[in-house]
Amino acid sequence: MSEKEFQQGSISIHAQNIMPVIKRWLYSDKDIFIREMVSNGCDAITKYRMATGAGEENLKVTVTVDKEAGELRFTDNGIGMTKEEVEKYINQVAFSGAEEFLKNYTGDDKGGIIGHFGLGFYSAFMTADKVTIDTLSYQEGAKPVVWQSEDGMTFRMTEGGRSERGTTVILHIMEDEKEFLDAWKVREILEKYCGYMNVPIYVEDLSSEKEKAEEKEKHEAEAKEDEGKEPEVKDVTLPEPRPINDTHPLWLKKPSECKDEEYKDVYRKLFHTFEEPLFWIHLNVDYPFNLKGILYFPRLRRDMGGQEGQIKLFNRQVFVADNIKEVIPEWLMLLKGVIDCPDLPLNVSRSFLQNDGTVRKLSAHITKKVADKLHSLFKENREQYEGYWDDISPFVKYGCMKDLKFHEMIKDILLFKTTDCKYLTLEEYRSRNGGKVDKKIYYTTEMNRQAAAVKLYTDREIDVAVMDTLIDLNFMSFMEYSGGMDGWTFVRVDAAIDGLTDENASDSSLNAEEMQKMFRAALKDDKLEVKLEALKDTGLPLMLLEDEQMRRYKEMSAIYGQDFSIPAKYTLVLNRACETVKNLAGMPEGDLRDKICLQLYDLARLSSRPLESDDLRNFLHRSSELASLLAARETGK
Repeated sequence: MSEKEFQQGSISIHAQNIMPVIKRWLYSDKDIFIREMVSNGCDAITKYRMATGAGEENLKVTVTVDKEAGELRFTDNGIGMTKEEVEKYINQVAFSGAEEFLKNYTGDDKGGIIGHFGLGFYSAFMTADKVTIDTLSYQEGAKPVVWQSEDGMTFRMTEGGRSERGTTVILHIMEDEKEFLDAWKVREILEKYCGYMNVPIYVEDLSSEKEKAEEKEKHEAEAKEDEGKEPEVKDVTLPEPRPINDTHPLWLKKPSECKDEEYKDVYRKLFHTFEEPLFWIHLNVDYPFNLKGILYFPRLRRDMGGQEGQIKLFNRQVFVADNIKEVIPEWLMLLKGVIDCPDLPLNVSRSFLQNDGTVRKLSAHITKKVADKLHSLFKENREQYEGYWDDISPFVKYGCMKDLKFHEMIKDILLFKTTDCKYLTLEEYRSRNGGKVDKKIYYTTEMNRQAAAVKLYTDREIDVAVMDTLIDLNFMSFMEYSGGMDGWTFVRVDAAIDGLTDENASDSSLNAEEMQKMFRAALKDDKLEVKLEALKDTGLPLMLLEDEQMRRYKEMSAIYGQDFSIPAKYTLVLNRACETVKNLAGMPEGDLRDKICLQLYDLARLSSRPLESDDLRNFLHRSSELASLLAARETGK
């Protein structure tokens, strides 16, 4: 062993067993090694600040891409390491340098230590076939140290030649991982994971000007291919020397210090969109846990089909993952935003998260803050809240069904939009319509198609709710069975005629049994149920009612891709107060009467759904025949 060669040997704590685990299972995404290397550099700088009280001098982490040498280099001018510290924090895998430092440090500011200089460092071996550490401690008289390993299980330490405080970690990238020597890709990964770290991070590309030009051309072509897809802010040029990260993100500031335009800028930057959010919630909690963040309410598609939000989880400004359902309530995944919680470790199993008390409290707190925001909007600016409702109602309804506690929190501010564009709470609907209806909320799923039935109610000053989103079918059933409706139910306008009949109408000579026989014969349906009622709208000849629960069951089955071949259950209501029906009853049997019966029946069907295939062809042909008969009668031919 030479004079300057300190040591060589095997890394302790059964590294032979640990390395395969690190390489395959510890990290789900291979590119996360870049986050770990940069995190360690930021930790080293934070330690230096804490140990020396250094102010905002030129402290930074630089990531150097050297394609010719096949290397990625991560350099910081932080605290550095002595030979003894390298042995402890690198060779003894079980130790965490950050945790050990905090244990011995007596200062007040312990908030900046991110990683665990141990397992995190060994993520380098996922893409590198040789890793070198070149370090010099800030301590006076310390000697520089070079540590090197080709497999993460054996190492060699020598005295180095470094003269500046700090550490450089050199990764010689494997042949089949050369994509990580693309400066644009490295920058993209850094922006993803490290875009908000608290230490300035720079990218240095040592490629030749020709190589840079070729890479730029390649990435411009990729950006062009993305045209026509979801708008994305794509920068295909590496910037002049400036940090790639924002070291003071908006979510760490007090809400009173933030402007609306700043919130919108962060939204556009985080989610690569030109759209603006509807509104947002700024989370700022120090007790009983540390939680910072911003939740944005985006405009939601009405059917929510395939739509998913994006909530980024950070740990002390270090990106961890998107949409961790164990931390964020599942129904909040339709939102977009960022949550920064240092009480959660960077790398942890989902089984741990599922059983962690802090996670449960955090999830409950986020739910409460969303409910509080909705309440404040409702109380302080009802008009604005109503303006948001069409966009946020699918999300709110979904949240109610997924989280009963959330439903309990906001049930009094759930709105029902009516056909005349009023927005009513359940209590307001009851108050306005209680004397006119028998504990029923009448609704329409297609206002234009069901216009005739809607008019029957609105003419009687009965409010009709518009329930036309995909989630409404489930939501109505949820509301009826959740116990909050006080016996009220939802009924579509073409499912009942309560309140539409005229009890004072004079008796008619029409015979219900004869009319049923007439229509059954014309329609060739001996099971059709026919009723005679005096409707207040004397111009409407008939209505076709479909059983509410049977129709819901069929629609639900169709949504979930099931076909139980459930027969439709209709009731034909003939308006005995309508002259058309009276005249029809007086017609002699024959082809013309049958055609008129069929035509009236199809018109009733059209008020709730379109005719298709043979039914549509027959309707059009019959309409032409009846028009010809009428024309011939008028011209005397």
